[in-house]
Amino acid sequence: MNVSVDGNRFGPAVVETRGLRKTYFGKIDTPVLHGIDIEIRLGEFVAIMGQSGSGKSTLLNILGALDVPTGGRVLIDGVDIATLSENGLAELRNRVVGFVFQFHYLLDELTCLENVLVPIMVRSGDVSAAERERAIRLLERVGLGKQIDKHPDAMSGGENQRCAIIRALANQPKVVLADEPTGNLDSRSGDAVFKMMRELNRESAVAFVMVTHDERLAQEADRILMIEDGLIHEVNKHEQRQRMLDALNDANP
Repeated sequence: MNVSVDGNRFGPAVVETRGLRKTYFGKIDTPVLHGIDIEIRLGEFVAIMGQSGSGKSTLLNILGALDVPTGGRVLIDGVDIATLSENGLAELRNRVVGFVFQFHYLLDELTCLENVLVPIMVRSGDVSAAERERAIRLLERVGLGKQIDKHPDAMSGGENQRCAIIRALANQPKVVLADEPTGNLDSRSGDAVFKMMRELNRESAVAFVMVTHDERLAQEADRILMIEDGLIHEVNKHEQRQRMLDALNDANP
């Protein structure tokens, strides 16, 4: 099934898959994805949902060129990743894709600001004054202006995750892939982190693709994609919300 979005609302496609398949081979071969066609456009915010083990993280890793499909094609910024060398893949990831994970994975020996600047150092070997100032402005934008010289162990979980999101934006990517970015936070911090991501998405036109189990947050996305039985389909947000309300009513008669 082809899952795309109205191009009149958003920019050109930044990530596309065509007939995407993924099987893990071992003593018992395990098919995970069974021919997926999706299209993610600049400026949109997409939530991916599904049961544990449905292939959500696998799909996200393939969309970010961290894993390779068994079959089908993946195009990132118009480039078929199968045509790239390891160096080419690394350059594409650094230039086009930002990553945010459930755990922030900040480097403890670096300050908040230094962590944000790491992707720029990897890309260029140095950081210009303009890039440093931009990073500081972004940290100030998300309430971390007073934390720029602090190390991760001196910041809260929510502050570390906000720092990780700004790190993902350091190289001005076209798409940010977020795997359960609020899953390790309490509800208040998680809501604040999601709100910040949504605001940055709207302000910068960077596409966000977020794997989440939180239906409340998914409702705030532009689209919800559901993975079931290795296939993907778009969910009607109103119907999904009604199912969520029905489930709450059944749990609390």
